[in-house]
Amino acid sequence: MTDKPVPDLPTAPTVRDVLAARRVVSRFMSPTPMYRYAALDAYAGARIWVKHENHTPIAAFKLRGGLALMDSITRNERIAGVITASTGNHGQSIAYAAQAFGVPAVIVVPEGANPLKVEAIEALGAEVAFHGATFDAAKRHGRALSAVRGYRFISSGDEPALIAGVGTYVWEILEQAPDLDYLSVPVGGGSGAAGACIVAQALQPDLRIIAVQSKQAPAAYLTWKARAWRSAANQTLVEGLATAEPFMLPQSILQRRLHDFLLIDDEAIMDAVALCFRLTKSLPEPAGASGLAGVLAMRNALQDQQCAIVLSGGNISAQQLAMCLERMAGLPL
Repeated sequence: MTDKPVPDLPTAPTVRDVLAARRVVSRFMSPTPMYRYAALDAYAGARIWVKHENHTPIAAFKLRGGLALMDSITRNERIAGVITASTGNHGQSIAYAAQAFGVPAVIVVPEGANPLKVEAIEALGAEVAFHGATFDAAKRHGRALSAVRGYRFISSGDEPALIAGVGTYVWEILEQAPDLDYLSVPVGGGSGAAGACIVAQALQPDLRIIAVQSKQAPAAYLTWKARAWRSAANQTLVEGLATAEPFMLPQSILQRRLHDFLLIDDEAIMDAVALCFRLTKSLPEPAGASGLAGVLAMRNALQDQQCAIVLSGGNISAQQLAMCLERMAGLPL
């Protein structure tokens, strides 16, 4: 872990920006469903709303950010093209939005990226470039490649329009369940949690937002705790949470508003995938189940509380599915 000078950050989005993003997002997708499941409530001892962001056109909440960002860039940037780095879902969101707005796009992914997500990116017409063993290596290559090609580089975290876009799912949550006590959200780069903080501050200031990150890739957690830039080893198998370096624009928002931040072991996250499938008949990818893993870790504190979790993605690989089915067989009845 090291300190690092933080460059000047763009201005954080406001709830007005989220409202503007909502008008953009609504042109391409309807609000995703949110349900209660009696079996899940009974298991957790709380009243749990499940927000199904695994039901977007790319089976991930990231689509909202990609659409809002693509709408916000200049005409010249659209003509030149865009490039970004991703472990998968952010890349899908940029590919989908680029196709919708007629923008050339390159998505740099790690060499071991989830093949289901890579296939989806290619199907959306974006160029896929493989580089490095980790997301952070892919990100550095993407920045270098953007300079060579003259493309606009899109950060997966430090983009105000992207944060405003993903914040729209929380607006939908609070429309349906305005009296929530807790909202548990996954954190990789932190854009979704930051958007949640912005919306909650404006619409439901008493809502306690809990961020969840893999214990095997704790950079965002360590940065939030230290209130300073921290890097950490990225050894998680949960690719949606796999970052070794923080994004400081989301951090600047989380440090003002986030109620708590949990580190959850990969094993517990995979157990949450299996449990979600068993109790809700919905199959999230591991990052998508991390919000549920956070609720289960706080079970004693959440008794009789009204909570929401975000199934942030459903792009589960064949290998992850096999692990899920094996774990389901070992769950107690």
